[in-house]
Amino acid sequence: MARIGSRRGKDSAAVGDASEVSTAVDVGSVRLRSPIMTASGTAGYGTELSEYIDLAAIGAVVTKSIAHYEWAGNPAPRVAGVRAGMINAVGLQGPGVSRWIDEQLPGLLATGAAVVCSIWGRSVDDYRKAADALAEAPAGVVALEVNLSCPNLEGRGSIFAHDATLSAQVIEATAGCGRPRWAKLSPNTDRLIEVASAVVDAGAEALTLVNTVLGMVIDRNTMRPVLGNGGGGLSGPAIHPVAVRAVADVRAALAEVPIVGVGGVVSGWDAAELMAVGAQAVQVGTANFANPRATARVQVELLDEVRRLGLASVADLTGITYR
Repeated sequence: MARIGSRRGKDSAAVGDASEVSTAVDVGSVRLRSPIMTASGTAGYGTELSEYIDLAAIGAVVTKSIAHYEWAGNPAPRVAGVRAGMINAVGLQGPGVSRWIDEQLPGLLATGAAVVCSIWGRSVDDYRKAADALAEAPAGVVALEVNLSCPNLEGRGSIFAHDATLSAQVIEATAGCGRPRWAKLSPNTDRLIEVASAVVDAGAEALTLVNTVLGMVIDRNTMRPVLGNGGGGLSGPAIHPVAVRAVADVRAALAEVPIVGVGGVVSGWDAAELMAVGAQAVQVGTANFANPRATARVQVELLDEVRRLGLASVADLTGITYR
């Protein structure tokens, strides 16, 4: 059994007595000490949240998506609040995989965190190069999350995750990383099941569901888009029911495939809801912008939900809706 705890100086919400509840979960071949992780793009590339929570006490830290090259991202403004969440068009700014491995990964691993590296690209070859660069990363990088919700060159500006063939090609191309791959898919398509099936057949060990929902916000004074890029990705509580539906639909179609649920998780109940319909683990994203202690708090609240249901293990939540 794992114990949820915190180091001195971290938020008290990270403290919880898990002595009577088994917290470990398996996402395919990856065993995590807890099902609760940060979500890509919401916790930086390294130790940014370590002043607020014990990174060794959560399931894993998922990095902001990194390309094999340095990338500047989109013009400002990049982020704006909306009534039930946030919209962003940061544009996947990043230092490149090699710099991340050299400059930021050592400090992150020193905290005791399990690390899932998220990668992106604008071509299949971009993904291949990013994955290959991670082949020599330390064992503390337990998995590779392949962010398929990116515009691509091969598909004439479409999104990889909207095209089953291209998505499968990306997963095949990333095998060189030498560790389990999780395919992160988009909810902005009616082909979600088709794409999910294709990436699993191509070698994805698990699916991360879902990424942001396409949206746009207009400034009341200028009557122009709030974001410098025009449109962006909507995240936060507004998309939580979308994520729950996506997890449920994919679980029904692909009963044996591990799923990581993400989208609008701000409480332990939100996490429990995603697990109840079929997720093995859950990521906390936008909530970290409002409260950098959110991931630890969700983790403790999830244990409360497990106790309320009289379960001996957090893993027993997975699929409980249909049992």
